Amino acid sequence: MNTYEHSVSLDVSACTGCTTCLKHCPTEAIRVCDGRAVINPHRCIDCGVCIRICPHNAKKATYSKLDRVLEKKKWKIALPAPTLYGQFENLGDVDYVLQGLLDMGFDDVVEVAQAAEFVSVYTRNYLKTEGIPKPVISSACPVVLRMIALRYPTLQTHIMQLLPPMEIAAKMALEKTAKTHPELKRSDICICFISPCPAKVSYVRNGFGDYQSEVDEVVSISDVYFGLLNVMRGDKMPKPLSRSGMIGISWATSGGESSALFNDKFLAADGIENVNRVLDQLDNGNISSLEFIELNACPGGCVGGAMVVENPFVAKARLQSLRRYLPVSQNFPDDDSGYVPDDYLFEKLPSYMPIQRLSENFAQSLRMMSDIQKLRAELPGIDCGACGAPNCRAFAEDVIRGNAVESACVLLKNRELERQIAEKGDGSS
Repeated sequence: MNTYEHSVSLDVSACTGCTTCLKHCPTEAIRVCDGRAVINPHRCIDCGVCIRICPHNAKKATYSKLDRVLEKKKWKIALPAPTLYGQFENLGDVDYVLQGLLDMGFDDVVEVAQAAEFVSVYTRNYLKTEGIPKPVISSACPVVLRMIALRYPTLQTHIMQLLPPMEIAAKMALEKTAKTHPELKRSDICICFISPCPAKVSYVRNGFGDYQSEVDEVVSISDVYFGLLNVMRGDKMPKPLSRSGMIGISWATSGGESSALFNDKFLAADGIENVNRVLDQLDNGNISSLEFIELNACPGGCVGGAMVVENPFVAKARLQSLRRYLPVSQNFPDDDSGYVPDDYLFEKLPSYMPIQRLSENFAQSLRMMSDIQKLRAELPGIDCGACGAPNCRAFAEDVIRGNAVESACVLLKNRELERQIAEKGDGSS
C-alpha cells in the first residue's frame, strides 16, 4: 500500500488522454487507460513536469489555501522562498514584499534566503569533513532526493546531510518566537512556507528519512503573489525587515547554491532530464573530480517551479537586478573551523524504494526480463504512445507484469490481422 502523500493530482474531468504528460514524465509514472491519464503513486516524484506541460490543466498541485492559513492559530509566520522576489516587476527593495506579507495578515516573517546564507556557510564546513563520500550531492531539492531513493541506491551516501534552508528558517522562526512571545505554545504557532513547487509540499507532509518538518503549512507563490499585489504600495515605506544578501537570494536560481561555496569543483544542473543524466553518470562512476553537485529538478532552478507566476528566465533577470545593490551576505562571515551545528543535520537517509524491480525473487526477475526483451523485439519500436504507455519498452514491461495486454498495441494488432488475412488468402488459392 502506498503511504506516501503526494502533492500532484489529476483532474479526471479535464483530462482528454492526449498523452502529452505520458511523454514527459521522468519516472514513467503515467499511463493512459480508458482515455484518461492514471498516475502511479509509487513512481511519482511530484516534480510538477506534468503540471507545466499539460495543455488542458488536468494536473494540479495540492497545497494549503492562503485564506484558510491566515485564519489559523494565534501566531502565523511566513517563510518566503527567495523565488517570490523574482515575481515582481521593478522591485527595488525586498522589504516591500516582506511588509506586504505582514499587511496580508501574517504576524512575522523569516526569510528563507537568510537561512540559505547560514546553510552556505555550513556547507563549506561540511565539505571539509573527513571521510564523507564525494562528490557531495545537495539536499536542497526534494525531487532529487526522492529520485535517488527510487533509482540510485549507491548515491544515497553522497547526499549532504544538512537540512535545506526552508527547515533552518522554520527553526529560526520558532527560536525567535520563543524569545519574543514566550507565552505562545507550539500549538499556537503556524509556520507557513511560501513555495515555488509542489515537491516542497510532499516534503513537509512526508518528512525525509526519520526527519519530520517543522513547517506546518505550505502555500503557493502564485496564491501569495495576487494577494501581495493588493497590499504592496510604492507610496508606503516598508520597515527594514530583510536580513538576506546576494548569496541568499541567489539560491532561487540554478548555480546560486554552488557559487556560495567559493570552490570551483562543483557542478550545477537544472531541469529533470539533465538531473537524470548527471545522476546516471555519477552512478556509473564517470564523475569523480568534483566536490559538490547542485541539482534542481525545475528548469532554471526554483524560479522554474510549477507554482510560480512569472517565466523563470524573466524572474532570473529580475533577481539579478535586485541583487546588484545588496551586500554579499548579511549573516555571519565564513567560519573555517569546520563546525556544523547538530540541529542543522539530519541523521537517517530514506530507505531505497526500487521502482524498477520486477520481482522479489531474483530468478523470476531474470525470467521476466527475458520475456520483456523478447516482446520488445516484436513491437514496432516507434514509441507512439497509442497503447497508453510512454514507449515500447515500458509497454512490454506492463504486459509482462500483467498490467496490459498485447492487443493494446494498435500496430502489433494490425500486423497480426494482416498476417491472418494473408494466410487465409494463401489457403483459398
